[in-house]
Amino acid sequence: MKEERLTKGLVQVYTGNGKGKTSAAFGLALRAVGRGLKVYIIQFIKGGFDYGELYAIKKLPNLKLKAFGHGRFITEKPPKEDDIRSAKKALDLARDIIESGEYDIVILDEINVALALELIKVQDVVDLAKGKPEHVELILTGRNVPQKIIDVADLVTEMREVKHPFKQGVPPRKGIEF
Repeated sequence: MKEERLTKGLVQVYTGNGKGKTSAAFGLALRAVGRGLKVYIIQFIKGGFDYGELYAIKKLPNLKLKAFGHGRFITEKPPKEDDIRSAKKALDLARDIIESGEYDIVILDEINVALALELIKVQDVVDLAKGKPEHVELILTGRNVPQKIIDVADLVTEMREVKHPFKQGVPPRKGIEF
């Protein structure tokens, strides 16, 4: 497969209270890999969970994923120190991967949640987006995106929940929600 490169990378945000933010980012990753682009996905606060995408990614060339977190939902404010450390490690890796320029697309999955929980600083992510190499496409997912992130983005898509089966008692399903 011929290696492709982007000439102009943008900053995209997928946010909102509806389902599909991570799925949209992974769909973009699949499309990019199909075109010979290199993709790196860093998941904030999802480490320790058993998601189906973790198995699929191992089978795809030009696609890497690293998940951070402790396999639990974070609800405390202020957050626990180990959650802050984990998010900072994820951000440090993101910075290294983006600055290397080796990958065409870098997806920071659930980074907006990490920002809302104050695990990392908004200005650090703004600086990362503004300082990325020209060819790198940066995708930021998660609900509760701060306005400063919206301001630096080129594209913002909000997923809005209209109806969800969870509210009718349907539990998350393997292969669909995880």
